[in-house]
Amino acid sequence: MTDLTKQLQNMREEYEGTPLRKNELNSCPFVQFSAWLLDAQKEKIPDPNACSLCTVDSDSKPMSRAVLLKGIEEKKFIFYTNYNSRKAKHLMENPYATMHFPWFSIERQVVVAGRVSKVAEDKSEEYFNSRPSMSKLGAWASLQSKPLESREALEESFVKAREKWGEQPPKPPHWGGFALDAESIEFWQGGPARLHDRFIYSKNAGKEWSINRFYP
Repeated sequence: MTDLTKQLQNMREEYEGTPLRKNELNSCPFVQFSAWLLDAQKEKIPDPNACSLCTVDSDSKPMSRAVLLKGIEEKKFIFYTNYNSRKAKHLMENPYATMHFPWFSIERQVVVAGRVSKVAEDKSEEYFNSRPSMSKLGAWASLQSKPLESREALEESFVKAREKWGEQPPKPPHWGGFALDAESIEFWQGGPARLHDRFIYSKNAGKEWSINRFYP
C-alpha cells in the first residue's frame, strides 16, 4: 500500500446534520431545489449554481465536466455552451444527461437526470446579450474542445475577435443553450454514522411526481 493510498483511506469527514424527514420536503422538486440552492448561496458556497454535467458518447463512454446552471424555466434546467464542443456532440448523439450539484460544505448534494434538448434561438440570444463583454468575446475566441497550440494562440484569437466585433459582439451561430427535462431529481443530505438521507423525486407517465426514500 502506498503512502498516498494510506492518506486517502484516512481522509474522512463526519456528518452531524439533523436528519431529513420526508414531510419536510416540498411536494414540488423544483421548489425544493430552489430552496437548497438559496441555502447554498447564503452559506457562500463558491459558484453554487455549478454542477458536473455527465454525458455519454455514441460508444457508451461517459464524460463529466463542470457547467453553470443559468435558468429553470418551464420546469427544465438550462445551461449554455458551444454547440461544437464535446459535450454538445455527445448530447446530439445521446440526448440524456445528469447534473450533479456538490454542496458538500453544507452536507448536501442534488442529482438531476433527464432528456436534453436545445433551447430556442431567441432564448439563447437573450441570455448571450446579458453576458459581460469579455465573456461574449470569449465565445468567439474559443474553438471549444479543439486542440490548442499554446496559451498565446488563445490570447491572439481573443484579440482578433475583439478587433472584429468590438465590445458588443453578436451571439455566435454555434453557441446556445440546452434544457434538461428532469425525469428524476435526487436530494442527499449527510447524516451521523453514514446514515445519510436520500430522497428521489420520480416523474411518472402522467408527469406527476412521487417521492421515495432510499437507503444511502
